[in-house]
Amino acid sequence: MGRRRTTTTRVTVDRDRGVFMISVAAELADMHPQTLRMYETRGLIEPKRSPKGTRLYSQSDVDRLRRIQEMTNELGLNLAGVERVLVLEEQLERATRRLEALERRSREMREEMEAEVEKVRQSFRAELVPYRSSTDIVRASEAKPRPHRIRVEREGSDGRPPAA
Repeated sequence: MGRRRTTTTRVTVDRDRGVFMISVAAELADMHPQTLRMYETRGLIEPKRSPKGTRLYSQSDVDRLRRIQEMTNELGLNLAGVERVLVLEEQLERATRRLEALERRSREMREEMEAEVEKVRQSFRAELVPYRSSTDIVRASEAKPRPHRIRVEREGSDGRPPAA
């Protein structure tokens, strides 16, 4: 007689998809199903609903239930405290995501600005030329030749420059 061959199939489910009925979710979170209903009434948890209205909990819901248990049992918070902590954690998470997005955008804008400044520098290098003996820098298109006047002084008969 041959040995029976077994195969294992793993199914990956989105963490936010409701797949656990209340009894399974309660067991996974190590609490009574009535406690889950109470948490739902308080707005601490929002399970999905099947087309027939059955509560369906996701893995994210189970993790949140465990977090609530930790805060009440280990940290000694009451449910009002738990509600406040959860709200603050959500606000912090949103603010962190917004900050990361702003930092990303700031980096992009800085890179764009640096590229634009470099383009302008390159365009000015072609246009800027020293003007004659002067140290002033002017645009080549604006440079107009100026007549140079050289002052000539003539000596008088006594060898001294003439009086002005």
